[in-house]
Amino acid sequence: MKTILFTSSRLAPRLLLFLLCCLSPGAFAAIDEHSEFEATLHAPYRALDPLKGEARTFTLAFDYPNARQAQVVDWQLELISPRGLVVRRWQDSTPLAARPVSVAVPWSGVDAGKLAAGIYQVRLRAASRDALSNAASLEVHEQAWQIEIGAPQAPALPRFAPLPIGRIAQPGAAPALAALPFTVYLGNLHSQTNHSDGGAELSDCKGAQEPSTAKYGPDAAFAYARTHGLDILVASEHNHMYDGSDSTRPDADPATAKALYRKGREMAAGFNAAHPDFLAVYGMEWGVINKGGHVNIFNSEQLLGWEKNAQGELLADVATPRSDYAALYTLMRERGWVGQFNHPATSGQFTVNGVALGYSKDGDEAMALCEVVNSTAFSTNDKEGETRRSNFEAACNQVLEAGFHVAFSTNQDNHCANWGTAYTNRTGVLVPNGVPLSQASFVDALKARRVFATMDKGSQLVLTANGRMMGERFTNTGPLTLLANFASTAGKAVASVAIMKGVPGRGGMVTQLSDTATTSFTPALGAHFYYAKVTQADGNILWSAPVWVTQE
Repeated sequence: MKTILFTSSRLAPRLLLFLLCCLSPGAFAAIDEHSEFEATLHAPYRALDPLKGEARTFTLAFDYPNARQAQVVDWQLELISPRGLVVRRWQDSTPLAARPVSVAVPWSGVDAGKLAAGIYQVRLRAASRDALSNAASLEVHEQAWQIEIGAPQAPALPRFAPLPIGRIAQPGAAPALAALPFTVYLGNLHSQTNHSDGGAELSDCKGAQEPSTAKYGPDAAFAYARTHGLDILVASEHNHMYDGSDSTRPDADPATAKALYRKGREMAAGFNAAHPDFLAVYGMEWGVINKGGHVNIFNSEQLLGWEKNAQGELLADVATPRSDYAALYTLMRERGWVGQFNHPATSGQFTVNGVALGYSKDGDEAMALCEVVNSTAFSTNDKEGETRRSNFEAACNQVLEAGFHVAFSTNQDNHCANWGTAYTNRTGVLVPNGVPLSQASFVDALKARRVFATMDKGSQLVLTANGRMMGERFTNTGPLTLLANFASTAGKAVASVAIMKGVPGRGGMVTQLSDTATTSFTPALGAHFYYAKVTQADGNILWSAPVWVTQE
């Protein structure tokens, strides 16, 4: 491993070679739905013992399930100052064969003398290449997490009482003084069971399962999630596995595939009838990763697909061309279906008119959420302690800048029997007080973008703009006051606040507007979006939904 100490932000020659390597042609086609390179970064937010210095160890984790050839991972890790300067860089190449590999990167905590106190960023960039041919992936995986150095001044926060939470809320209890009139329901909106390639016993779960072979189905998943304190679980089964195959079975029976999807929806309805304090949602994860992208569809009564058996019979209720996202968005808008961008990449996915993450008016209406953080899909951790997770904020920002009106979500993509317990992350869904949690109120909340993403299930973040709720779109004249309303039921402290800004349809970069929870200013004329991002003192992060403001 090579370590580079920076006294400026100049680009090292080795970095140029690294990027050239990573951008050379030769991406591999996936041989199954989860045959893709994965890179995650664990960056301890605080030093183990700050009294003894800022030293800590960063952990890189690489995996490539079912890769056709042994791989080599070219990676680069950077420590970036609050002003955006690279102060330290590590880089190396790591062999990756049949099993996942972890790389420990120790850091002394000192670079060119003692670093100034503040919130720094640790950024990983990694790409895989064939160990024999050196053919490299076109996609560079990037992960970035914040760390605290020294003792930065804690931000001032507006007074905000926690909103009532799902089953914890007492029936008929009055909301706290000045609280917003909503109840928060905490959910995991992305998981699989044995209706596709999930549902394996933890002791047997080594990755994606052969479709329809694992032990546990949706009924078991809903019961598990409810028992472990969730308010909502979405079983989002891969739409092209209802024939019991990751490919296409020539002898598959269309009636069997369609009946299995109906059975899943009936299981959810039956569970909801028996447990009105919980919402079981059965939907689908549409699409493929390779030259595609996964879209969760939460409220379709029909199975969508493109696969046909040897007799040319469609193995679904409704034909949808593979990887045709423009057509999918149009169908979703026409049917009133609501979607989520699952673990989006910044390139090569969700292509419309030749543009990755391409905008369409139909897509803007249909797509309500974008996953900003996922814990690793094949975690067997059931104590909420998984450290492998992926950050997709850069891709979600690209979606917002393209013009989509989406809120952030954070889910677990569970394929093992630990639905919602791999980590403490949850998607918070805000339903008006007095309105029961149901499929209808859930979908209404998603359509209104009344959603926040939290890595800490005990914390909440609601952004308001001149008193308007996050998720709203409105016209403004004169000053605008943004309030990042944070609350923790466990007394967690906040280390930093960032108010982020962007312009819908511009296709540019989302940047930070302020580092204060109360921000008053007069926007420039035109369209804008703003969202709040709060980092707790333990390193867990929350994202509010944006507000969209047209300044006149």
